[in-house]
Amino acid sequence: MSSSCTVDSCMVEGSDGVSLRTRVFKPMEEIKDNLVAVLIHPYSVLGGCQGLLRGIASGLASQGYRAVTFDMRGVGRSTGRASLTGFQEIKDVVSVCNWVLDNLSTDRILLVGSSAGAPIAGSAIDQVEQVVAFVSIGYPFGFMASILFGRHHKAILQSPKPKFFVMGTRDGFTSVKQLQGKLSAAKGRVETYLIEGASHFQMEGPAFDDQMVGLILTFIASL
Repeated sequence: MSSSCTVDSCMVEGSDGVSLRTRVFKPMEEIKDNLVAVLIHPYSVLGGCQGLLRGIASGLASQGYRAVTFDMRGVGRSTGRASLTGFQEIKDVVSVCNWVLDNLSTDRILLVGSSAGAPIAGSAIDQVEQVVAFVSIGYPFGFMASILFGRHHKAILQSPKPKFFVMGTRDGFTSVKQLQGKLSAAKGRVETYLIEGASHFQMEGPAFDDQMVGLILTFIASL
């Protein structure tokens, strides 16, 4: 982990009684912006956890931004049970965002969802007024993934808030054509960035953390 940030841990109480293990990554020096990035991890059922986002969170903190990761219900030390379709987990995102607003002196949140965390984050985007934008890393728009997550699509596609979709061209869950087809109907400002030759699970690995941080910072600067 970068030495240019500090990490605080706490338990955030969810709206329906779950407790969510949460970490706050803070710059060692001056905070550049009051915007806070809230990162939502990949599919809990397949082993997704906040640890997968540690590199991105610490990278953002090293560049002057506060970043928050958390284990959704049923993961790690968080209580409750994970759901198959991610609809219960929307409450977790909203609860953590509300905690951030109450405790971190901010009125601007950027949601960053990785893999299955992207549709969950996308469903929460308009449930918290202070969420100003959304970043997706490997949104599973493809047919098979849509069996589980298809009902999340409408919320993000109809939100007027700025959206940024990052995907590998060899993503096994969503083809470039499927991504472009879905986003053609999206409202508001929509940007995409394709990483040539990268697969879905490669994008979740630490080898891409620095590139993800750079892309997120560029997007933040454009808001």
